[in-house]
Amino acid sequence: MAGSIDRVRAALRDAGHDDTIVTFPDSTRTAAEAAAAVGCAVAQIAKSLVFRAGPRPVLVIASGINRVDTAKVAALVGAAVERPDVRWVRDVTGFAIGGVSPVGHLTPPVVLVDQDLAVLDPIWAAAGAPNAVFRTRFADLLTLSGGRVAAIAE
Repeated sequence: MAGSIDRVRAALRDAGHDDTIVTFPDSTRTAAEAAAAVGCAVAQIAKSLVFRAGPRPVLVIASGINRVDTAKVAALVGAAVERPDVRWVRDVTGFAIGGVSPVGHLTPPVVLVDQDLAVLDPIWAAAGAPNAVFRTRFADLLTLSGGRVAAIAE
């Protein structure tokens, strides 16, 4: 896991973002766990969900309180999407589920960023391990991830 966190740290540094990575003794795997650890609202957690559109990874960065509408995601990427198995996620992103970061992927994904995150500050996102997060702002999250803003909530 240290290698995954180091990859996120390098991606932040390379983008000129401060190293705001924080690790916790307990899990931040779910949005609720991350919010409790950080001391913020669940909505402020930018959860990274990986989908598969054929061979392409699709990363949806959603507010921690939102459920993702996969039909909307499919329409936005122009292809059917499915939930991949954990091995595919690990092989393609380089992250284990629960630690998938919006940055530092082994294979650059198509990235959609939940429009509901735009009104939240700060935002906390996974930092490569199921007990690590980093603090950012919406505009920085867009720049870091290369994502586009989208209405993806159910």
